[in-house]
Amino acid sequence: MLLCYMRQPSSETLYRYAEILIWFALWSESWIKAWDVVLIQVPECAKAMILPLQTAVMKRWWHPLIRFYPDGIIRNFFELANDEQLKYKPKHEMLWRVDDIDHLVSIIADADKHELEWIDPKKIMMSSKETKFYRDAMDAKENKGDFTWTLWLFWTPQMAEEVWLSLEEYRNQIIKACYLDEENPIEKRQQLSNDISHVKDHLNSLPIQWLHVKWQDIDLKVQLGKNRQRLWGTWRNIPSFEVFISPDRRWTEWWYKCNQPLYRYGSLITWIELRFSWWKVVESRASQHEQLLKEMIATENADRIWEFSLTDTRFSRIDTFMWETLYDENMWWPFWNTHIALWNAYKDSFPWDVSSVTPDQRFQMWYNESVVHTDIVSTSDRTVVATMTDGSEQVIYQWGKFTFL
Repeated sequence: MLLCYMRQPSSETLYRYAEILIWFALWSESWIKAWDVVLIQVPECAKAMILPLQTAVMKRWWHPLIRFYPDGIIRNFFELANDEQLKYKPKHEMLWRVDDIDHLVSIIADADKHELEWIDPKKIMMSSKETKFYRDAMDAKENKGDFTWTLWLFWTPQMAEEVWLSLEEYRNQIIKACYLDEENPIEKRQQLSNDISHVKDHLNSLPIQWLHVKWQDIDLKVQLGKNRQRLWGTWRNIPSFEVFISPDRRWTEWWYKCNQPLYRYGSLITWIELRFSWWKVVESRASQHEQLLKEMIATENADRIWEFSLTDTRFSRIDTFMWETLYDENMWWPFWNTHIALWNAYKDSFPWDVSSVTPDQRFQMWYNESVVHTDIVSTSDRTVVATMTDGSEQVIYQWGKFTFL
């Protein structure tokens, strides 16, 4: 266990990382208040970040609320839990938490990447379904502009070992991806944000009706639909360089293969193949942990697409598979990546005030609603052809780059 805390980089790097997360990722520019409450969720193997994060929060005159999770408790829970224990959630306490906090800092860090690998996927899905009220409450608060969050990655020897890297090599990927080696990483992130925002604005100016993605391992047609805008990763995920949209859940056709594994619930799902008919997945395959994939897709409304994303080779410096979607969906090797996500739609794709629209209304406008969501990534080459509302066509993405830049 001590390996999790050994060989850390300089404290300057840790504090610089914390500054990006608190000052850049959580801040919404239009509002920032003294005495906001920031919930920092820290697993045991990321303990080295507690003091830097607490310091960054208190320097802003915010209140840090730290929740510390010992390693191993999640697996122990799922090994022992019966159906009633899986379904139980302290609803009043969880809703109080949403009401009381203004910001959330979530850390991805694992002491054991295989912690849930042999847990029955049905148990995981059963427990996940019971937390929908909690996610809905956070979404509603965020949509009103009263809540921000950030998700980011820490490094452990076990995480590095899984992708055949030394701890130093794994850590350096994170340092490089987040520009922690820059004198002013926040300034660099803001510059990149502006560049990606220009891409998003250009795409939003095009009257695109359909996207057709073609190459040897993909032939996918996605209808974008009305009442939507293209988005980009902005500052919530650290890092993020993608441009994405929540398409019309009714119209997705043909097939999609991905050459990158999907790490989910402690398992590595490899060589995923999905076949769509009209709007839903009608066939799914994987060479490893296929049953977990099928259980996820079998969840209510989880057989429909909720995100289509492209990333340009000119933005990110991530060039190694990290076995974490946060990074793998931004990896540029060998031809950058395209990814889709099934399950729940990202509501910020709504072009006006989403807080004024109920979940039922969003569903009627063909935004998918589900309790789970996961990105499925491929880095093979592809060409993306946009069909406009007048029937004309334009290649918008090729060789890992947007063609209009």
